[in-house]
Amino acid sequence: MLQDNDGFHEPLFEEYQKLQADHFWFVHRRRLIVWALQRHFPQLQSFLEVGCGTAENLAAIADRFRHAEVCGGEPSLNALQMARRHCGAKFLQMDARAIPFVEAFEVVGAFDVIEHIDDDRRALSEMYKACRRGGGLILTVPQHPRLWSRVDDAAKHKRRYTRRDLIEKLRATGFRPLYVNSFMSLLLPVMVLSRLHQKIARTEQEVDEGFRIGKTLNRLFSTVCNVESRLLTRGIHFPAGGSLLAIAVKE
Repeated sequence: MLQDNDGFHEPLFEEYQKLQADHFWFVHRRRLIVWALQRHFPQLQSFLEVGCGTAENLAAIADRFRHAEVCGGEPSLNALQMARRHCGAKFLQMDARAIPFVEAFEVVGAFDVIEHIDDDRRALSEMYKACRRGGGLILTVPQHPRLWSRVDDAAKHKRRYTRRDLIEKLRATGFRPLYVNSFMSLLLPVMVLSRLHQKIARTEQEVDEGFRIGKTLNRLFSTVCNVESRLLTRGIHFPAGGSLLAIAVKE
């Protein structure tokens, strides 16, 4: 199955797992995911994460929704083995283009996953199929095609999204978007400078240099992300950012 999925460089799983506990980007995204689920699905009973990787996000969701049935699907057996070490969810090897469930989960989530898939509409259609009527979908994706860099190539991204493109694809597969907002917005100027540096320096690194920063910068960026989290949870709409967070429902 993994050979048939060319959308992720598997060695990055181990690299990212070392970062996810404390790195500002992962912590910020995880906090927003849990907040969005609490806001839109406060009585969550069942959840499937598509492309769960090593399950750091899934563990946070399981911890917040203690009574929910939580499941993770992932094509990489190596990632699933790492996931089982720190998360008590159910796991299965699964391709996002062929999800083996029909109306089985209240909410389906995919966090920075569909940009790795050539046929992202098919993956969204499979998520729609797996979602119960009245349930919904939660997604995060990288934003702004103009931010494309060598790192996107190394991560085997197929695309970065515009807000309009994401909304159109959600609607085309049957979902009704409820909330689509940018995040990593306050740090967008830093991201732009980082991308420009990568192009000028012609870096060959497979991991974004933004993930390899010292503790001082990480603390500083974490503080900025904390401010952004408070703004987002109070209803502020950001017109641009490094990523998009989307909530949609299956009516």
